[in-house]
Amino acid sequence: MSLKDDLKDIRDQGLDDINKSTDLKSLNNIRVHLLGKKGPITSALRGIKELPVEKRPEVGSYANEIRDDLTKAIVEQRDNLANAQLNKRLAAEKIDVSLPGRSVPQGQPHVIQQIIDEVVDLFLGMGYQVLTGPEVETDHYNFEMMNLPKDHPARDMQDTFYITNEILMRTQTSPMQARTLEKHDFSKGPLKMISPGIVYRRDTDDPTHSHQFHQVEGLVIDKHITMADLKGTLLTMAHQIFGDKFNVRLRPSYFPFTEPSVEVDITCFNCMGKGCDVCKHTGWIEVLGAGMVHPNVLNMAGVDSKQYGGFAFGLGPDRFAMLKYGVDDIRDFYLDDVRFLNQFSKRGI
Repeated sequence: MSLKDDLKDIRDQGLDDINKSTDLKSLNNIRVHLLGKKGPITSALRGIKELPVEKRPEVGSYANEIRDDLTKAIVEQRDNLANAQLNKRLAAEKIDVSLPGRSVPQGQPHVIQQIIDEVVDLFLGMGYQVLTGPEVETDHYNFEMMNLPKDHPARDMQDTFYITNEILMRTQTSPMQARTLEKHDFSKGPLKMISPGIVYRRDTDDPTHSHQFHQVEGLVIDKHITMADLKGTLLTMAHQIFGDKFNVRLRPSYFPFTEPSVEVDITCFNCMGKGCDVCKHTGWIEVLGAGMVHPNVLNMAGVDSKQYGGFAFGLGPDRFAMLKYGVDDIRDFYLDDVRFLNQFSKRGI
């Protein structure tokens, strides 16, 4: 048998092996066997030197054709096997798009934000406007416009985070009241506003206090506003938020920016008036302060206190949340424990 016949047999057997290969690994082994340095084609080519000189080019060219045929066949079979492997994988991993999707848990407002929203909705329904102001405030608006000059002893009750001598983190949302009073045109009607926001104080670290907390302050200025208007507003709010199971009491107090002033207390949720650690054994928890706006506050804002008067109040949504849901430690609201917060979902999430 001639060398040319040997090469033809190598090609025929090689093509048959390539077509029968069932995976990429076996195909690669065939490639190495046929086209490698120790393969049959390479061995056959070594025999060319034994042929007559005039036959060597013909046999050499034929050997290269066989090498090209085998290489082409290997490439085609490799593509076929790769596509088959991919199709098999796609079939195994296919998704039935007709199946219903998995529901994604929906978020919800924080419990304190829920209280704020409830208060805001109530006062919007009573004709109030909602205004917000900067948390970084000036001493002028935070204290002086609230009838608290620099030497006023009441400043000691609001240990303050100062940035400079005149710039501070606001201790109350009252500055927005002063800013609004300066701009309001009373010829167009009375001023009725609430101002929700975050305030900052170096406060006692106990179950009912935090150095950062939320506040909603309200202000009503018009002619012929009386203490009865204030009391009616506070009672309406308390009963709307808490219902009738808690008692409400007003007791005389002192605030530099109101005169007369009152503290508003709600029956302690933990002991229902019997006295415990949460309410400091008084049976009551203070939830807000209020009073009739001091004439000095009106005059400093350019409002004639002889013609106009009104009331102001400030409540803590954090404490409202404690009362409404029976939480005995205000710090629990800020631990970001979803298991705790989901207890207050309005959607049952």
